[in-house]
Amino acid sequence: MKGVSWRVTGTIDTMVVAYFVTGNISNAVKIGLTEVLTKIFLYYLHERLWNVIKFGRIQGVGPTHARSLVKGISWRAVGTMDTMIVAYFITGIPLNALKIGGFEVFTKIGLYYVHERIWGKFKWGREFIATPFDGDAPLDQHVRVQTDNVTVPSPKESNTVKEVIR
Repeated sequence: MKGVSWRVTGTIDTMVVAYFVTGNISNAVKIGLTEVLTKIFLYYLHERLWNVIKFGRIQGVGPTHARSLVKGISWRAVGTMDTMIVAYFITGIPLNALKIGGFEVFTKIGLYYVHERIWGKFKWGREFIATPFDGDAPLDQHVRVQTDNVTVPSPKESNTVKEVIR
């Protein structure tokens, strides 16, 4: 769901920027629709990578502002390269590809930051596991707890809490 909502937002932004740069609605739509395929795949890989990066993740709360910002910048680096390559192949004009990619650096970082902050409020696809004593116990010995309506034990109580992405 998160990937779909971002792709719709990103595609609309790409088409608008491409139209303003090229003045050609046909090329703008082609660029935007081509990116639907390339960006879904690239976004999936980016999300999988960030699911294992612990930086800026607060247990039971969600992402920090710094995490959202860094994640947005890393995604934009990947996305900008993809945008410029797609735009070049469709328009055949390197300067247009650079302009479209350059403008999108700004529009997409802002849009992605807002998107991450909204999705950070949802607990979908995440659960927290309280592990007695240490985090090396086999998974079947973990005690599962729902994050809603349950207090997760603190590390001071000799428990380890891990976030598991499913």
